[in-house]
Amino acid sequence: MREPLYVGVIGAGSCSDSVYELARSVGRGIGEKGWTLVCGGLGGVMEGAARGCFESGGKSVGLLPGIQKDSANRYITMPIPTGLGEARNVLVVRASDALVSISGGYGTLSEIGLALKMGKLVIGLNTWKEIHGVEYVSTPSEAIRRLSDLLSFEQ
Repeated sequence: MREPLYVGVIGAGSCSDSVYELARSVGRGIGEKGWTLVCGGLGGVMEGAARGCFESGGKSVGLLPGIQKDSANRYITMPIPTGLGEARNVLVVRASDALVSISGGYGTLSEIGLALKMGKLVIGLNTWKEIHGVEYVSTPSEAIRRLSDLLSFEQ
């Protein structure tokens, strides 16, 4: 029996409506595939992805920076308080089999760097440009398709 796949979605804690909808679409695709979504559990891109996953009946893990489970956005199905602040970025990356980066600032950049250093697949959608090792896509459906192709090859 194959292990379930864990797909991290990383990105800004606050974002525009259009970026939120990109994340929501990616999260929906993750849920529809039966993968588990991993994220930082808060707002912005993390909430959009968790919402899409939740709406499609999927599961999401929120690795929270603080110590309160109730700090997670309402769409996280498994909140895990870490008490690690931004250092939880390492846990998000480590727990994920592959990651989708959507928009984001320096925290997202750190997660991209950690993921590449750990040899993880990183799909970039409307995020930091020209990072060697990131596979860039233009749409949420393309991100899910690439993940599906590459992750099924690895299993």
